[in-house]
Amino acid sequence: MKETLQKIKEETIKKIQSSGDLDNLNEVRVAVLGKKGELTSLLKSMKDVAPEDRPAFGQLVNQARTEIEAALENAKKTMEEKQLDMRLKSEVIDVTLPSKKLKAGHRHPNTIALEEVERIFTGMGYEVVEGPEVERDYYNFEALNIPANHPAKDEQDTFYINKDILLRTQTSGVQVRVMEKQKPPIRMIAPGRVFRADEVDATHSPSFHQIEGMVIDKDVTFADLKGTLAEFAKEMFGEDTKVKFRPHHFPFTEPSAEMDVSCFKCGGKGCRFCKGEGWIEILGCGMVHPKVLQGCNIDPEEYSGFAFGVGLERIALLKYEIDDMRLLYENDERFLEQF
Repeated sequence: MKETLQKIKEETIKKIQSSGDLDNLNEVRVAVLGKKGELTSLLKSMKDVAPEDRPAFGQLVNQARTEIEAALENAKKTMEEKQLDMRLKSEVIDVTLPSKKLKAGHRHPNTIALEEVERIFTGMGYEVVEGPEVERDYYNFEALNIPANHPAKDEQDTFYINKDILLRTQTSGVQVRVMEKQKPPIRMIAPGRVFRADEVDATHSPSFHQIEGMVIDKDVTFADLKGTLAEFAKEMFGEDTKVKFRPHHFPFTEPSAEMDVSCFKCGGKGCRFCKGEGWIEILGCGMVHPKVLQGCNIDPEEYSGFAFGVGLERIALLKYEIDDMRLLYENDERFLEQF
C-alpha cells in the first residue's frame, strides 16, 4: 500500500508538471482527488490495513494529499500568471496615442433664429401654435379668401395629394384653426415647415419654414401692426433699425403691405449687402380681411386684427449674412461650426 501511495504521488506530480493549461490541470485534480480519484479510492481501502497500521497509513495518505494539493495550487498560480501575461501582451494599450475627441453638437442657425423670434413675440404676449403640414385645401386656401381660380392654387406652385389634400404652402391655416376654436382676443404666431414647387437655388427651396403671426381683438388698427413689427425689427436686427411699409396685395388681408428694414450692415447708406438701396425686404403683412373673420364666425363689425408672415430662412440669411440658402441644408460642418 505504501509503495502504491508513493507511485500515485510521483505520477501525479509528473502529470501536474506536464498538464500545460488549466483545463488539463483540473482533469489531473479530479482523477486523483475527486470522489472516484485514485487517492480517494486508496483511503477507502483503509479497511484492508491492519488496525495497528491504520494511523500511520492515514498520516501518509494525508501527507501525500497535502503535497499534491500544494503542487496543484502552485501550478495553477503559475499558469494564471502566464495566461495574464499573454493577455496583456495581446491586448496592449498604447497610452501615448491621442484619445478620441467627443464633438458636442449645437443648434442649427435656423433653430437659433426661430428661438429668437419666439422669444421676442412671447415677450409681447403671443402664443406659439403649431399645425399639420399635410393640410386641407379649405384651410390652406378657401378659408383665407383664395378662391378656386386663384393662381396660387395652380399645381405648378402647390404639391397636391388629391384635390382636397395638399402639402401646406403657408402656415396661415393654423390661424384659421385657432380662430375657429378660440374667441378673441387672439395673439399668436405659427412657425412651421411649408412646401412649394420651387426650383432649388440660392434663395429658393421646395421646403422651407415660415413664421406667421396674428392678432384679433377689438379696436385693432394698422398703427398697432406698424408698432408691433417695428419693435420686432429692433429686437431682431438692432435698436437703430428703421422700418417702412409699401402697399401690396394679399387675398387674406386688406389693406396689405410689405415691410422693409433699414440695412443693419451700412445703416441705410447703401452697400453690397442691401444692393445699394439701404433697405431690405423682410416680410408681408396687413389687416385681416373681413371675409376671413366672417368665415371663422367672428363679427368684423366688432373685431379687427392684423397678420404678418416672414420666412425663417430669410431671417437667418439676413441676421448671419449668409448669401446662399442651400448652405443651411447641406450639413457642411465647416459652415455649421461657425454658429
